[in-house]
Amino acid sequence: RNMGAWVSALSAGASDMSAWVLMGLPASIYAFGIGQTWIAIGLGIGYALSWIFEAPRLRRFSIAAKDSITIPQYLTNRFLEEKKTLQVLCAVIFLVAYTVYAASSIKACGTLFNTVMNMDATAAMYLAAFIIISYTFLGGFSAVCWTDFFQGMIMLAALLLAPIFALALVGQGEGAVGGQLPDGFFHLFTTPQDVISGLGWGLGYFGMPHIIIRFMSIKSEKELRKSSVIGISWTVIILVMSALTAVAGRLYLGEIQDSSTVFITMVRRIFPALVSGLLLSAILSAAMSTVVAGCILAGILAATMSTADSQLLAASSAFASDVYKPLIRKNASDKEMLWASRLVVMAISVVALLIASNPNSGSIMGLVENAWGVFGAAFGPVILLSLFWKKLTFGGTVAGIAVGAGVDVLWLILAKSATGIYEIVPGFFAGLLAAWLVSALDKKGPGAQVEALFDEASKPGL
Repeated sequence: RNMGAWVSALSAGASDMSAWVLMGLPASIYAFGIGQTWIAIGLGIGYALSWIFEAPRLRRFSIAAKDSITIPQYLTNRFLEEKKTLQVLCAVIFLVAYTVYAASSIKACGTLFNTVMNMDATAAMYLAAFIIISYTFLGGFSAVCWTDFFQGMIMLAALLLAPIFALALVGQGEGAVGGQLPDGFFHLFTTPQDVISGLGWGLGYFGMPHIIIRFMSIKSEKELRKSSVIGISWTVIILVMSALTAVAGRLYLGEIQDSSTVFITMVRRIFPALVSGLLLSAILSAAMSTVVAGCILAGILAATMSTADSQLLAASSAFASDVYKPLIRKNASDKEMLWASRLVVMAISVVALLIASNPNSGSIMGLVENAWGVFGAAFGPVILLSLFWKKLTFGGTVAGIAVGAGVDVLWLILAKSATGIYEIVPGFFAGLLAAWLVSALDKKGPGAQVEALFDEASKPGL
């Protein structure tokens, strides 16, 4: 709980905006049109609301709840509960969802190096995983936050430069200049399902552990207010420029074979054209264009690494703190806990590598979508209720998490293709209803001590 405003804000944003914001979201908009920008709109609204309403109370409540430092700890301590049911349930969801999420980041590394350097995609995935694991081992939470800060700055620079330069070249009559735009590309209102699903992405922020844990780490409420302005501003700019990347890619590149490489392909074509226009020597022109393009493409790597390390850290800390020590080794030392965390990081990375290297594992955006949905549906409703509703019970919280995650997965398997509705929407509201219903039917209620903790944590100033 000693992070400043800038590091917290950019760490929260960078751990959220993985390679999907440079590859997945632009690919969706590039392939299907402006109607897909409802994803960016939903994310922008959800992120702003989480900073404004959720962050201040979560920071205070986590301190009041026995100084909890993980989400499973907070949800257990919030009800002064000795049972470990909730911690184990949370840890299981963490391990499964974060493995899928990490696979999307590792897959993006393979695509990047394969496209740019013609390097074997699988070898690139192993190399990226090794580097991410190494600095996560060495520095833990502090290292992850500081590397996220710098990686966030690189991402911002990359997304500010590439689409603006591409549109400038289009204005000069270069590139495809819109000659191959699909019918209805610029139609914002396409189908109700697109609007509902896009806005539904914003629900995920209320329950995304590796993002909201940053709210808990800020050193004061004054810093939190400053951090919220920085964080919201950074994220809105990133989302706008991500959507603009897709539009610029369509206008400048026309039709390309793999839509997930629109940002990469655009950068590699833009800067040789710009630098050659400076009338420099051929050698100097080629060198400058290579350096500039390389620095901007590093934004993809920064986005990938900043999210993958946060996911690995959140999953490993949840296992060590919420499963290993309370259930397996109650007298485990801090050093033993550290090594238990590291082994989980290794295990998740290996499984994520296997998923990412499987050609049938789906797209980068698809993997993110699945993991995002489970987290948002499972944890979003109960965390919000725990912060704003005094009558929420421990049983209601367990029910909300289990039902939210279960409905999300079942909807993905059974109903998504038929309805076109993103699974987080029914999952989130099912979890909310289950938590409220079970709590309302509990005649004992949460208990006087739990209600007193709620009253104490509701007061500003912690």
